[in-house]
Amino acid sequence: MCEYFAHYREADHKPQSVKEHLIAVKNLAESFGEPVGVKHITGLAGVLHDIGKYTDRFQDYLYQAVFKPESNVRRGDVDHSSAGGKLLYDLLHKEKPDKFRYILSEVVGNAIISHHSYLHDFFSPKPDIPFYVRVTKSEEKLPGYSNAIDIFYREVFSKEMLASYIDQAVEELILFLKNNPGNPYEKLTLLIRFVFSSLIDADRTDTRLFEEHQTPQTENISCLFRNYYDRLMNRLASFNSGSKSLSKINQLRKEMSLQCERYARNPSGIYTLSIPTGGGKTLASFRYALVHALKFKKKQIIYVVPFTTIIEQNAKVIRSIVKDDIHILEHHSNVVDNQECAEKDEDEGVLTVKERLRLAKDNWDCPIILTTMVQFLNTFYKYGSRNIRRLHHLSNSIIVFDEVQKVPIQCVSLFNEALNFLARFGKASILLCTATQPALNYVRHSLAIKKDTEIIHHLDCTAAAFKRVEIVDRSYRELFNTEKLSNFIFEQLKTVNNVLVVLNTKSVVRQLYQAIKVCDVPINIFHLSTSMCAKHREAILEKVKHCLKTEQKMVCISTQLIEAGVDVSFECVIRSLAGLDSIAQAAGRCNRNGEYSGYRKVFIIDHEEEKLQNLIEIDRGKSITKKILKDFHDHPSQYNNDLLSKPAMDWYFKNYYSELEGKLDFDLGQSQGTLVSLLNASRKNSDCVKSFKRKYGKENIPPLFLPSSLRTAAKEFYVIRDTTSILVPYGYGKEIIADLGSSQTIDDLGQLLKKAQQYSVNIYEQEKKRLEQENLLIPYLDGLILTINEAAYSDEFGLDLGGKGELNDYVF
Repeated sequence: MCEYFAHYREADHKPQSVKEHLIAVKNLAESFGEPVGVKHITGLAGVLHDIGKYTDRFQDYLYQAVFKPESNVRRGDVDHSSAGGKLLYDLLHKEKPDKFRYILSEVVGNAIISHHSYLHDFFSPKPDIPFYVRVTKSEEKLPGYSNAIDIFYREVFSKEMLASYIDQAVEELILFLKNNPGNPYEKLTLLIRFVFSSLIDADRTDTRLFEEHQTPQTENISCLFRNYYDRLMNRLASFNSGSKSLSKINQLRKEMSLQCERYARNPSGIYTLSIPTGGGKTLASFRYALVHALKFKKKQIIYVVPFTTIIEQNAKVIRSIVKDDIHILEHHSNVVDNQECAEKDEDEGVLTVKERLRLAKDNWDCPIILTTMVQFLNTFYKYGSRNIRRLHHLSNSIIVFDEVQKVPIQCVSLFNEALNFLARFGKASILLCTATQPALNYVRHSLAIKKDTEIIHHLDCTAAAFKRVEIVDRSYRELFNTEKLSNFIFEQLKTVNNVLVVLNTKSVVRQLYQAIKVCDVPINIFHLSTSMCAKHREAILEKVKHCLKTEQKMVCISTQLIEAGVDVSFECVIRSLAGLDSIAQAAGRCNRNGEYSGYRKVFIIDHEEEKLQNLIEIDRGKSITKKILKDFHDHPSQYNNDLLSKPAMDWYFKNYYSELEGKLDFDLGQSQGTLVSLLNASRKNSDCVKSFKRKYGKENIPPLFLPSSLRTAAKEFYVIRDTTSILVPYGYGKEIIADLGSSQTIDDLGQLLKKAQQYSVNIYEQEKKRLEQENLLIPYLDGLILTINEAAYSDEFGLDLGGKGELNDYVF
């Protein structure tokens, strides 16, 4: 009897049989789906995904690719992905429709046919029907299909076994729809993503383990989290000794931390943690997460933050407690060009560089993850298998969103849908942490958060106890330019030792820095922006902290990256007019721990040289803050005589979301509708279905239940538009770049990419083009990783293109 192989190991050409691979992937996929009740749905995708390899044509192709590379066979020339999807479609799309069997074949079938690229549209805007075309391919276009099915039935699952397995999957699907009320199309598009994530991670993981001669490893997560909890309590105990522990602020911190532990014994759900700035939010949320994980057997704790600076700060705090680097992963950015990897992602024959990068362990299989809002949203919605591979790991986890108010406006509805899905279906516990809670439950596609879900008691009294600053509005009928602001800073330095200035754009930050620097005044001056890699910013911040500690005269000029997650405390802060939440965050960098006597001043100014026409969210936030400032001048009692009070913040966010309501669903512009409608519209309301009817006639509509345009939506989606991550030659980054050419194993590449994240910078398309024009961009690993010449990176500004161009600094 002929043997059929799925892979040959690159190192020694040892084969892995199709049967071994299918069973292994099924088992892994089942383990991903079991905790959330879809074990057989995910397992079905696993056991059927590669049955197209049971053909003589594929086996001949595989042999030629591995043992006769001189034959120049075309990689991916043999379609092995369609067979499993076609089998499900043939079995479940009968003449007498059964809604649940139709849905199952579409949910699982799409994952199968897409497992080397990305999910297919059911109906596309073109108009077209890509999924239907793939699963209804004739046997002439899939040579050996019938024989492959026969071999599968003989080697892996008999017809009876498969029928029984499908029945169990149908029961899971019925329960899923019953237990997840609301728009079924929204829920099913999210379920497809979960199944797809489980399949590709199981497939990639089994292939990686086979390539590296490894077996699956398991960790005792409960034991790990118990040790972390004990270490955290030892740290907290150390804070509660000494004279400072008796201060009112420290007593409040202690009480809020204790409230988090008590609340952690409640069932999983979506909760808010509104600890005021400086109230010990990181440690309190970590305490909640560890206690909740131990009680409800959660497998991961994931911190999601808007800025990479917060990752650096939180990671430093958590590492200092748990004393464990192995089980903590910081995921800042995708250093690999994921668009390149997503278009065609084959796995046959000897592995290419692209395939080794694809197999590298970047699936968030780690007990503690610290990542950005960009990476979280990309996991759900962005094109490319390396993003979505991580999605299933979000289930049965505790997810802490730090500074949740920074969700980009076009992603608000999608963000809410993702959180609702994770809480209801994924059995995740979600904590929304910020001193400025956004009104996410007031928008059309609202966050399903219940009343009375705030962890901290008597929030108004607590916030008042933490008040340490006075807001001084200098934007009222007054404008500043760079020269006037420079003079204003020097005026403040006559009475204080240090000033923090936070402006809205990189170019104005740079102008002010240069203007003060040329004044030849004996002060320390520092510049911070997202043009610097994480390690560079960390080095600058260490110098800033040294100046603060030693009471040296100092000015720090920064974009908004310093507003959250950076533990610094200045005597005076100047904030350019922006959203009220940004002003509150900037105020949190002033007199943070009450180390300066009395209330310290936070000045709000209106900088006339800032160009905000392309920064819609900042511009709109600025205009709404102007309104509330005027109202506050006239009627301060309406806001409890505090511009940063909860009533003021609620008013701000309700008006902010109301003014930008048309953008919340990810408006695609040019009468294309929204990304939300591309994903979640019913067949009756789908513009893509309507277009297909107009072009081909109602009688030619394929019998599909789902209409969503998954691939089109993924290609349209972005958190930050048109950015590419590049490695920069700063510090150890130079050694990483040098090592790129020598790493061979999958694990080597994976480890290198993790280190590379802290030495990367996101650049916009126009910056990329300029670097290319000036021959400053250097490709590595077949162009999948980009670096820059040392001439384009400076110690003062990071990526240095001479300060030209006004670019969005809302970088995560």
